[in-house]
Amino acid sequence: FLVRFCAVLDGAKVFKKRRALRSTFDLRRNPDPHGRGSAASMSARGVQVIRNGTMSKVTAKKRNVEEDEEQLPMFDKSADEAGHLDDGDEGNEDLSDSEESVFSGLEDSGSDGDDDDDEEEEEEEEEEVCDDDEVATGSVKEEANVSELAKSMKKTSETSVKPQAEDKTAKVTKLRKKKNVPEEGEGVEKSGKSDTNSGLKLSSQVDEYEQDTSDEEDIRNTVGNIPMEWYKDYPHIGYDLDGKKIFKPIRSKDELDEFLDKMENPDYWRTVHDKKTGTDVRLTDEQVDLVHRLQQGKFGDVNFNEYEPAIDFFSNEVMIHPVTNRPEDKRSFIPSLIEKEKVGKLVHAIKMGWIKPRRPKETAPQYYDLWAKEDPNTILGRHKMHVPAPKMRLPGHEESYNPPPEYLLTEEERLAWEQQDPEDRRLSFLPQKFSCLRAVPAFSRFIHERFERCLDLYLCPRQRKMRVNVNPEDLIPNLPKPKDLQPFPTTQSLVYRGHTSLVRSISVSPSGQWLVSGSDDCTVRFWEVSTARCLKTVEVSGAVKSVAWSPNPAVCLVAISYGETVVLLNPGLGDKFVCSATDQLIYSYEEPEEFKEQSVQWTITEGSDHEHGQRLILKHPKAVRQVTWHGKGDYLACVMPDDNSNLQVVIHQVSKRRTQNPFRKNKGMVQCVSFHPIRPYFFVATQRYVRVYNLIKQELTKKLMANCKWISSMAVHPGGDNVICGSYDCRLAWFDLDLSTKPYKMLRHHKKALRGVAYHKHYPLFASGSDDGSVIVCHGMVYNDLLQNPLIVPVKVLKGHTITHDLGVLDVAFHPSQPWVFSSGADGTVRLFT
Repeated sequence: FLVRFCAVLDGAKVFKKRRALRSTFDLRRNPDPHGRGSAASMSARGVQVIRNGTMSKVTAKKRNVEEDEEQLPMFDKSADEAGHLDDGDEGNEDLSDSEESVFSGLEDSGSDGDDDDDEEEEEEEEEEVCDDDEVATGSVKEEANVSELAKSMKKTSETSVKPQAEDKTAKVTKLRKKKNVPEEGEGVEKSGKSDTNSGLKLSSQVDEYEQDTSDEEDIRNTVGNIPMEWYKDYPHIGYDLDGKKIFKPIRSKDELDEFLDKMENPDYWRTVHDKKTGTDVRLTDEQVDLVHRLQQGKFGDVNFNEYEPAIDFFSNEVMIHPVTNRPEDKRSFIPSLIEKEKVGKLVHAIKMGWIKPRRPKETAPQYYDLWAKEDPNTILGRHKMHVPAPKMRLPGHEESYNPPPEYLLTEEERLAWEQQDPEDRRLSFLPQKFSCLRAVPAFSRFIHERFERCLDLYLCPRQRKMRVNVNPEDLIPNLPKPKDLQPFPTTQSLVYRGHTSLVRSISVSPSGQWLVSGSDDCTVRFWEVSTARCLKTVEVSGAVKSVAWSPNPAVCLVAISYGETVVLLNPGLGDKFVCSATDQLIYSYEEPEEFKEQSVQWTITEGSDHEHGQRLILKHPKAVRQVTWHGKGDYLACVMPDDNSNLQVVIHQVSKRRTQNPFRKNKGMVQCVSFHPIRPYFFVATQRYVRVYNLIKQELTKKLMANCKWISSMAVHPGGDNVICGSYDCRLAWFDLDLSTKPYKMLRHHKKALRGVAYHKHYPLFASGSDDGSVIVCHGMVYNDLLQNPLIVPVKVLKGHTITHDLGVLDVAFHPSQPWVFSSGADGTVRLFT
């Protein structure tokens, strides 16, 4: 140590600049807490050592040469090379702060007294004030003394000094003497009470704990078994036996040093940091193997066998000799005084009547009233959710063997009772009259009725209905009054008579002046709306299933479907220029050079058919059920429902006489189709779903779930964002396409199947016709604000059609400009409600 700090004294200026930032705070606020000191304090300490007699220290060292057998060789180099350690320290020439601090910070010097600390503080302050010349003068004197000391100690070539442990108490000295451990620097420790002891530290890189025991390791850090996080914000890490702080080692390793150590040190993966001592511990192979075994969930001991057979100390066999031969206790055959006292108390309580003995069970028979209400205090009655079984109805006069004559059935009533289903009968038996009780025979259905009663008792689902006290008026939605939603049709104005069979379909011209109707009597009639006068009748060779007037006002065309034929007819009503323009459009067609075979045959009518107005005949492979026009009046869609065929929907282009099948495969049986009024969308309704297709992209856009069993009809709102569907199970579903694929509202106003639904083009109205003979008109307001839901209010029920063959209203249609609705029924009439 002397050799090292002599080299420090030679370069005092450089050392002082390098340690200025780190030592300034320690020198002024905490004078040398780690026992290291600056260059000035070290030089002052060295001067003090020389003054107090360094040679006495060397003499003491020579005496202890024989006692210290395992000391390292002393420095062999001259004073000129005093700045380097011996060969044993070549690999670690520059001790880092962390390596120094492992010894200096944790082994806090406690050998010097309080007076020595005061002297050191005064000397350090003086050294800071003194100039460089004084430092140099002191260093020359110290070098001479140190060189003499090195020559005297060089004779002992095999000796070495280990780092002395400072601040060791008398207990530790006794402990080491008991264990016969050679003490390092014993002679120096004996004279450690003097001030010279603090200046003679010899530094070496040999393992400090080579001869230490585990007890000494515990003495180094006496913080105890507490979490190290408690000292996270403090500069120390506990206290030693004298109550002095044990300062944390200064670890100058940053992330770059840590990374280099990880790359260059082959034992980095098995090195762990001890938070208590501040050292890096290298795990041995046995410790690494133990860690691996514990991580795998195995036992720590390699030789431990967890599958050893268990030894049954007590077997199920009865042994002759007992397990223990201990004699019985004396208390096992002597009466207990405590039990005698308890029995005496119980006998006294029974005599006084405080404790009543159990009563004998009553053997008298108990009878129950079958029709009495259950006692709420019974076990079942006390149950919170108990639902009592339903009681049977009390027998009445009709069950008597001699009932009054008014309870006996007549012959007609008896025949009607026998024709009814058992579920519909008011009585499950026929009342009979007997002269006396002896003449009453045995009841034939007695066992059957008892068995059904048992089934009702244990299979009948009984649940408690929770009553909610709600005002019934609060359940009614707050809807506007119908008179505030006018205009809408309220009264029947005209009846169009002339058909002899049910009228299946009607359609209104774009101008609203004419009406066309198709009937099962194989006729198509054209009516004047304002007068109900039949202007024209066209006979066809089959029952008319559907009629549709072209929505294009510049063309006068009507599509009529019957059987497998679709006829495009020019009725010749209205403006003559429009009728002539229609014929020119049809006859101006030029056949293409390349003829492509189509599934539908287009033919031009001649003769009498042409005189009646028929212009084009389209022959389809199957029966056509519905025809509908596109908004521009050039495209016509036809529906041929067949579950086993892919050709169910075809689209015709009249101007080019071209037919195409838009679907390669149909999913389900198609019921009806409709064109979107604005966008290139196509609605296809099957039995349970409505599919929306994009005709340009040729892909499925949406799939609407109608939540009904069988869709019968469909209509699209003029805005295009809402759709209504009527079904045969009495439901009308309103879809908001922007909201969801499920119905926004489900209306159940009709009692029977719905046959037709329709939207008004301009007014917020929609109507539905049903087999119950009624037409229900509803107010359906669709707002431009997407955040506001449509307002649906039923406003009027229109009746007038008579039900024929369980069929009522078959089709409904609105007037294009007026709030009027037309309806066609099975009674062969068409009615106008205004």
